[in-house]
Amino acid sequence: MAHSGARKLPLRHPAENPTFILMVVLNLVILGFLIDFLVSASLIPPALRGTNWEYTWRAVAGAIILVAPVIMIVRQVQRASIRGTAVQLSRTQFPDLYASIDDFAGTLGVKPTPVLYLSNGNGTLNAFAAQSGWTNNYVVLSNELFANLRNNNREGTRFILGHETGHIRLHHVALWYQLVLCYSQLIPILGPTLSRLREYSCDRNGAALESRGEIGLVLLAAGRYAADYVHVSELVDQGRHLGGFWVEIAQLPRSHPWTVRRIWRLHQLGLFGPVPTDHAHRSQNLA
Repeated sequence: MAHSGARKLPLRHPAENPTFILMVVLNLVILGFLIDFLVSASLIPPALRGTNWEYTWRAVAGAIILVAPVIMIVRQVQRASIRGTAVQLSRTQFPDLYASIDDFAGTLGVKPTPVLYLSNGNGTLNAFAAQSGWTNNYVVLSNELFANLRNNNREGTRFILGHETGHIRLHHVALWYQLVLCYSQLIPILGPTLSRLREYSCDRNGAALESRGEIGLVLLAAGRYAADYVHVSELVDQGRHLGGFWVEIAQLPRSHPWTVRRIWRLHQLGLFGPVPTDHAHRSQNLA
């Protein structure tokens, strides 16, 4: 466990806030256009007013503006679904996992401690943080991550829990945050770019909270059957040399950065410590 006194938590990627501000401004501009189309139509060319094009543009604007209330509904429905299908953890239900998220919430200043659920991921390696209402924060951990990390690789689970708690601390799941981005986040390339920066920010928090948790990312890269036998030093070197025109083009529509790049950057920042020099991850971190 690494609660580094030299690093002030929470951590954030330096490009995240400037990109967020840009997206908020764009969101306001888009909202202004939508309201104009619905109310005055002054922005519609005079030649198109009264035609089917005007009615089409107004219909599209009306549909887009409904994104905001839809977000609020989806947040509530998602939480209700999780409560009905997943196992809620507590001080007596998998107490080690609950203790980890309680510890991280305290370190990051998240109050109250987010509710933690264990869900059936149906084969998906996934975890996410979310919120319903204004303050009901929660984290969902799939049983596939749980099964592969809990017994021998608990540091990986802790890294993931620290990452997801970081999303809550940095307000990524807050209703106000999602509303001020509800239209601009739909812009191709720009929306995914901000999403990737959020992931980098939360990686930093997860690694600062658990410096031996890189197996959590190795698992995403190699899968459940091979993760323990990956040569992490070679994987980090792969991330160091990952680049080129097509690599960057392929990443543009993705909400998450390349996994091997995430691992390399955390080593580059010193949050995962020195790069392992032995052959397999298991012998390096779990002996």
